[in-house]
Amino acid sequence: MKKFRKVLDGLTTSSPGATVGSPSCGSAAGTPTAAPTPKEIDVQETLVSENFQLCKTVRHGFPYQPTALAFDPVQKILAIGSRSGGVRILGRPGVDCYCQHESGAAVLQLQFLINEGALVSACADDTLHLWNLRQRRPAILHSLKFNRERITFCHLPFQSKWLYVGTERGNTHIVNIESFVLSGYVIMWNKAIELSTKTHPGPVVHLSDSPKDEGKLLIGFESGTIVQWDLRGKKADFRIYYDEAIHSVSWHHEGKQFMCSHSDGSLTLWNLRNTTKPFQVTFPHGKIQKDARKESCKPILKVEYKTCRNSEPFVIFSGGLSYDKAGRRPALTIMHGKAITVLEMDYPIVEFMVLCETPYNNEVQEPYAVVVLLEKDLIVVDLTQSNYPVFENPYPMDIHESPVTCTAYFADCPPDIIPILYSIGAKHKKTGYSQKEWPISGGTWTLGSHTYPEIIITGHADGSIKFWDASAITLQMLYKMKTSKVFEKPKPGEGRAAELVEEDPFAIQMVSWCPQSRMFCVVGISAHIILYRFSKYDANTQIVSLEVRLQCDSDDVISPSENENNPSFSEPSSHSPQPHHQHQHPASPGSRTPEGIKDSIPCLKVKDRAVRVPPGYQSELVIQLLWVDGEPPQQITSLDINSAYGLLAFGNCNGLAVVDYLQKTVILCMSTLDLYGSTDPYQRLTRSPRRNRQSTSGLTELTDNQQSIDMERNKSPTSVCVCSVGSPVPVHYPTSLHNDPRVLPEPVASLRASHCSPVFYLLDNVKGPGRKLSLPTDLKTDLDHVNGHCTSPTSQPCSAGKPRIPMGPEGPRLTRRGPGRPPFRKAQSAACMEISLPVSHTEGHASRRAMLQQLHGVTMYSHDEHHSTTSYCWSDRESRENSFTRSRSSSVSSIDRDTKEAVTTLQFGESYGRKNDVLPTPCLWVGTSLGVVLLIPMSIPTDQEERMEEPVTMGVSGAVLMLKGSVLRFSFLDCMGALIQPPYEVWRDHNAPEDPDRLRRRKLVHFSPSSSQDACGDGHLAVVCSERQAKVFLMPSQSCLFVHNITESSFVLRADVVSVCNSVCLACFCANGHVMTLSLPSLRPLMDVNYLPLTDMRIARTFYFTNGGQALYLSSPTEVQRITYSQEMCDNLQEMLGELFTPIETPEAQNRGFLKGFFGGNAHTFDREELFGEAAAGKASRSLAQHIPGQGGVEGMKVAASGVVGELARARIALDERGQRLGELEERTALMMTSAESFSKHAHELMLKCKDKKWYQF
Repeated sequence: MKKFRKVLDGLTTSSPGATVGSPSCGSAAGTPTAAPTPKEIDVQETLVSENFQLCKTVRHGFPYQPTALAFDPVQKILAIGSRSGGVRILGRPGVDCYCQHESGAAVLQLQFLINEGALVSACADDTLHLWNLRQRRPAILHSLKFNRERITFCHLPFQSKWLYVGTERGNTHIVNIESFVLSGYVIMWNKAIELSTKTHPGPVVHLSDSPKDEGKLLIGFESGTIVQWDLRGKKADFRIYYDEAIHSVSWHHEGKQFMCSHSDGSLTLWNLRNTTKPFQVTFPHGKIQKDARKESCKPILKVEYKTCRNSEPFVIFSGGLSYDKAGRRPALTIMHGKAITVLEMDYPIVEFMVLCETPYNNEVQEPYAVVVLLEKDLIVVDLTQSNYPVFENPYPMDIHESPVTCTAYFADCPPDIIPILYSIGAKHKKTGYSQKEWPISGGTWTLGSHTYPEIIITGHADGSIKFWDASAITLQMLYKMKTSKVFEKPKPGEGRAAELVEEDPFAIQMVSWCPQSRMFCVVGISAHIILYRFSKYDANTQIVSLEVRLQCDSDDVISPSENENNPSFSEPSSHSPQPHHQHQHPASPGSRTPEGIKDSIPCLKVKDRAVRVPPGYQSELVIQLLWVDGEPPQQITSLDINSAYGLLAFGNCNGLAVVDYLQKTVILCMSTLDLYGSTDPYQRLTRSPRRNRQSTSGLTELTDNQQSIDMERNKSPTSVCVCSVGSPVPVHYPTSLHNDPRVLPEPVASLRASHCSPVFYLLDNVKGPGRKLSLPTDLKTDLDHVNGHCTSPTSQPCSAGKPRIPMGPEGPRLTRRGPGRPPFRKAQSAACMEISLPVSHTEGHASRRAMLQQLHGVTMYSHDEHHSTTSYCWSDRESRENSFTRSRSSSVSSIDRDTKEAVTTLQFGESYGRKNDVLPTPCLWVGTSLGVVLLIPMSIPTDQEERMEEPVTMGVSGAVLMLKGSVLRFSFLDCMGALIQPPYEVWRDHNAPEDPDRLRRRKLVHFSPSSSQDACGDGHLAVVCSERQAKVFLMPSQSCLFVHNITESSFVLRADVVSVCNSVCLACFCANGHVMTLSLPSLRPLMDVNYLPLTDMRIARTFYFTNGGQALYLSSPTEVQRITYSQEMCDNLQEMLGELFTPIETPEAQNRGFLKGFFGGNAHTFDREELFGEAAAGKASRSLAQHIPGQGGVEGMKVAASGVVGELARARIALDERGQRLGELEERTALMMTSAESFSKHAHELMLKCKDKKWYQF
């Protein structure tokens, strides 16, 4: 608890902000204001560091790059291993657990200890792990690291504590599951095969015990050798040498036959009575050709041979299709009697497993389903129906159906929104699924007490939007919509459309949603915005389209003269660039097509006919930016919508536009520089007399000659915008970055080193082809810089030109794109962004380095390039290659390095636009890439009829505040520290049948800053966060009350003001992986955790904070990871998670009958302990494997917990430990009693034996 007071009396000369050198604070200090200000601000801050703890909660989606599959037939839970070392354990809906091997090695195989609550994993680093599943968060009990051999296959017989482990050398080792140590019993490969064999049999690919006799172990080697090993006699019963390599083996339940799958696409059936040759050889998909030869087929990677009581056995296998049929999809084949069914899959099959009624391998199996693990999906097929339908998957496995490009997370939503979305989405569900219940039904899960409505929204590369119910740490899809239905489909060969046909022209870039008014707004990669309203009724609508020209003619922009190049930034051998004029190059790349110069046309064509739309979200307005003079529109970088005002604002590298969506008109469209009006904080000078014209920006970087070096060197990827086209400006400003003698106000000097990011030093030591470029801080979004155009809300660099190079007047114009080039490439999703790229120069393609900066929107800095930055533009093949080559050797004090001030964030709200305002009015807060905050007051008619007829007016000469770094977030607090929500319109259905007795009026909800502040007067607090720092301003005096420099060595990627524990705080996620929370309004650091060292841009693009101390990000292309930074939720997490293990009695084995028991061998008399134990087999070599104790036992459950839940957990653990000790004592007592009875029995027998003997008979 911290209490602080701030005394203000008109003159804020003692503002703390004035001591940090902030321009805004310095300018505000000493400035009187006519508006009444609070005499006293008394805020009780209730948040302390103990309220925060960071931990992962749950992971949703399909396991990325799966490698292994296992199923417990008694517990009915499924485990999936992945290439990154993750293990997902799934049960009934709600039971979903994620575990991670610390080594990160790929999971090769998984084996459940059936009905024991444990799991064995074998990893690619030749380590075995034993997981304890009897706790909600599984942990490793033991690990065994093999030092000299590589693990290839594992087999654990049912109800056995001895694990068979096959290795690459062909040896078979045996591990005790309880102690996790090796037995001295080893089956060496040279003992298993005949001594006369001259070749090595290869790695072990199969191990299984005979259903007829557990003392017989069947070993399959890769070369085609099969050995049945007598464990008791330590010898081979038989050996089979087959010509084709073996992939898998499956037993008949009687133990008299087994089936093998081979690399030539064949299946062989072997009978134990005669192992000299196979009993049957079949090529299921190999047809006999005309020359009497079989078709060559692909390998059958796995086969399962399962018997049924009342029908023919099932033979199920993957692969085996013929090679000559090109384009065939991966298939699973089901052979049941004479019927052969081929199930084609959408993705390659990784593994499959047949689910059977019994866990015993010597009983009739009765298969009822088959689980198929694909590369990107999980399918369960119902085997009990002849048409083999699939079960409806209850897990959210289709998040990646189209790659995810953006996310949004809303906690504590209105309670009625989830049922409504679910009812609308349920009407469009697919049919044809199996009617039976989902067979993976293990574990238990109950709805926790700490639940509230939560919704996750995902935007995808194909233009689709998905709404997910995320309440109670589960995930279920509610509703799906497709934004592409608004547009006509581009047809190839249709002129302009032919150039724009891309795989993902509708990719979603950002979304804005108001749950209260149910207004939904989408920004797409083709510089388009779609506004949706929600309706429970279908309707016939005509889509209204607005086209906005947010660019200027390049003729009005001036290029630097030839003598303005600074020689200090050039190599000694380079020459000053020669001027060239725009109109001298009619064939400049990209400026003309066979149709001529593209001008005033959008990237996509909106449907111009009435369309019938189903219930749900229905498009009301489409806004598109236009091509200008052959240049495509810049990507939209910021968006905000307010339903109470009826306004939508968006910005990009060129400027800002505001649309009245009620009147369907554009009310503001101007460059960022024009927004300043007379309040521009910089003194900008006009440039020297023009000599030439060049298509460059009219907005300049705000540094002087020397400062430009430092500022350019230290800029983060979100600090500056480099464009080739701009908005109209009243005065032509200098465009040379290094020769503009500009007069700056004194506080601006503090900004010189305000943009410091290590991303620009990454290429210093990367030399030679084939090197991997690891970018830990290159975290800008995947849609940044699509062909040189800004796309993300925090990424402003827009390079559309090449570096300045020596060139004659006839040279190509560098700022034009190549002929027929679309304004965007394929939209790479946030899921697909990989940071590790080879730095090599291949023929016909741009350098990886140039591609990297074009992709990420990063202007890179390198020591070995004379402190130069490189701008890259698509051109034709020769231009692409020359562009990068020249940029490495010449100066980049270029005509194309002109910068613009991009709009990075927007926020509507009730505020004070000017210092002398007495009452709050509707305002638009604008944040830019140069750290400037602009306030634009608005005048909106209050009467509903006037609102639909009278125009909304906006005054652009509002207040100007400043911060370090690009502005990321705005939020407003009242003088009591409570969060002020933006006003909204209560939802009403526009398509509902009209009631003639009721007037349909708009119902608005306003949260005025003065409504709850009778005690402290008018005014409110404005929280502004940038890449570098956070500030709290008092409005309307604009005094800086508090300032906190968040980071000096990195930059903030995401910042949100969120509600936690009935209070508010500022949550930040930095590029260096730190997650921080700051108190409000004092900006005290409450938590700073080095959580996530970033390895790709996916996380940066999709990280999202929400209320309740929760956040999410895309941890892989197919998975969403949710985390919490609230101590309260961490305490309650155990209660919210599902139980993986439930006590279930193991089903009894069938009575075999006297004859079967007599003639069926002595399977039940096999004692593995007697054979593999240390007494009989001795100890294994210590150098062979190393035992590593884990932390997953009862001791491992002692997690750090506090509060009542923690105490209860500790009490439960103590009870468990006491019960465990009592159980062990009881077992020891029983053993002692048994031993005493045995001793008594033997003593009695000895007494009877010696009773009648004479003394001389002893």
